Amino acid sequence: MNTDNSLDRPPEPAHEPAIFSAIITPHRSLSPSGFLIFMLVLGSASFASGIMFLIAGAWPVFGFFGLDVLLVYWAFRANYRSARAYEQVIVTASELTVRKVSHHGRMRQWRLNPVWVRLDRDQHEEFGIERLFLVSHGRKLPIAGFLGAKEKESFALALAGALAQARRGPTRTVFK
Repeated sequence: MNTDNSLDRPPEPAHEPAIFSAIITPHRSLSPSGFLIFMLVLGSASFASGIMFLIAGAWPVFGFFGLDVLLVYWAFRANYRSARAYEQVIVTASELTVRKVSHHGRMRQWRLNPVWVRLDRDQHEEFGIERLFLVSHGRKLPIAGFLGAKEKESFALALAGALAQARRGPTRTVFK
């Protein structure tokens, strides 16, 4: 497995058509507008509760309600920042490329020969596929960690089909 960690140059463009291409991103269930609505509701409820404590004479509690809202906001922003990570898998007739980009923007890239790669699965009887690996020359590369069990199954079927097509080699269409 080749590892190319250079960030100085952009990835080389593919010179042959892609058989399979996928970008896998972490799932976030709360949209940006949902986040705004949630923060407005939380802030309003905390402010109203804080005012009640302020009127009752427990004025230090008011500040803690504001601190709670600030901490929830910070946690959500950190969660959205981590959602910038992604994995890209591209299969051509002669190469399988896996790029993993962290939420900091650091890229790791592996280029494998699809003839020597097999897809390995850790599967649980009840829950389905838990982990997927690309195995080549005795080394395992975990992929699709962001996906759920059903999504991993669909991804694994599509990737296995693309690897089988790459092993068959390029085909030519004869026009008459």
